[in-house]
Amino acid sequence: MEVEAPRQTEMVNNVMCLLVDPEGNSLGPSMYLPQNAGPQQLQQIVNKLLNNEEKLPYSFYISDQELLVPLATYLEKNKVSVEKVLSVVYQPQAVFRIRPVNRCSATIAGHTEAVLSVAFSPDGRQLATGSGDTTVRLWDLNTQTPSFTCTGHKNWVLSIAWSPDGKHLVSGSMAGELQSWDPQTGKPLGNPLVGHKKWITGISWEPVHLNAPCRRFVSASKDGDARIWDVSLRRCVICLSGHTLAVTCVKWGGDGMIYTGSQDCTIKVWETTQGKLIRELKGHGHWVNSLALSTEYVLRTGAFDHTGKQYSSPEEMKQVALERYNKMKGNSPERLVSGSDDFTMFLWEPFVSKHPKTRMTGHQQLVNHVYFSPDGQWIASASFDKSVKLWNGTTGKFVAAFRGHVGPVYQISWSADSRLLLSGSKDTTLKVWDVRTKKLKQDLPGHADEVFAVDWSPDGEKVASGGKDRVLKLWMG
Repeated sequence: MEVEAPRQTEMVNNVMCLLVDPEGNSLGPSMYLPQNAGPQQLQQIVNKLLNNEEKLPYSFYISDQELLVPLATYLEKNKVSVEKVLSVVYQPQAVFRIRPVNRCSATIAGHTEAVLSVAFSPDGRQLATGSGDTTVRLWDLNTQTPSFTCTGHKNWVLSIAWSPDGKHLVSGSMAGELQSWDPQTGKPLGNPLVGHKKWITGISWEPVHLNAPCRRFVSASKDGDARIWDVSLRRCVICLSGHTLAVTCVKWGGDGMIYTGSQDCTIKVWETTQGKLIRELKGHGHWVNSLALSTEYVLRTGAFDHTGKQYSSPEEMKQVALERYNKMKGNSPERLVSGSDDFTMFLWEPFVSKHPKTRMTGHQQLVNHVYFSPDGQWIASASFDKSVKLWNGTTGKFVAAFRGHVGPVYQISWSADSRLLLSGSKDTTLKVWDVRTKKLKQDLPGHADEVFAVDWSPDGEKVASGGKDRVLKLWMG
């Protein structure tokens, strides 16, 4: 009889768990785990089951809540029955950590009108801004001074985009023309690219893992068309027409498709050899304002990562970029999220279906900007309702609302380790949010007027912001 007793208590102290990845694939069969096991023990188990030679960091989630305590504490607090199998999602974390930005390291004047766009180069070493003063400026981040002022546009510069190999910068203006620049000299590469009849609303480059060196990019315009350009040929090679109203946003996906969002409420998917329309994604009841891809961070940075390695040839770059892309994507299809004037968002897997995976509701005003975290685990959305919302990047389920801004939120950007989120608002402030605690990490006042554009450098070192007060601000940790 005495021999049996401990066994009885042992049974009670175990809980049946099933470890699953974010896509829902289980890591082996369900198993009994001691209730005193916490994230650290789970980490050892996952590394062992995955046969990881290097021990990797993981975080664990039960019903979208991060597990930060032993299982027993969680079960007790959430009144969870130990009779059922507990599903525990494991998520790989970035091996490196980004320091939160907390101070303004430079306020740089130079633009004579509002700063409308800011973008770090893929390796994080250079910064470009586009302004209402018709210029594009390139800034030296070491000296924090302007290195080049690129002139030639006849109207506001609304959009700028670096090629993922860092060799080109393209800007698009209110007059509808595009210009390619050499970031090393600040000189234009050829004449302006003309074809669009109205202003440029977005620019996206062909990923470097599909084509190196980078030559092609796509532009979206208020005239209802998207155009694919070749910077070597210096002309438009394909015109994507089909939208009945303005095209508001465009993304060139990692599997070679182009996605365009429009005021006609649809998102169109195009192939890029002949420009054929593949499918139409319908569901929004008003203008589509913003599109984001789950792979966006690796598409933007190509072969560059936080280690700062430079490459000697386009072939080497292409190879490394392909490895990074495949690793990021895993076995699941690329996901797309769309934000609209109808206050909602949709999560899509365009490669799999023309129907949305889920509809995401909760914002009380139009959704201005959507953005996947670099690891694809989260989606952040910025709205005119003054809030930033956080969603599960795989399921689209609502996770948290970040409140603190007192004006519409215009733009958001992620830290490279996916742990921090940055927002810029009409209320003149930037704010840094902590994804783990779901709280405000840092309030960054300093701009004298609305903040239109923010970007967190891909190497995680710096944040840049620009707005109505015409100054560029750099922020550091």
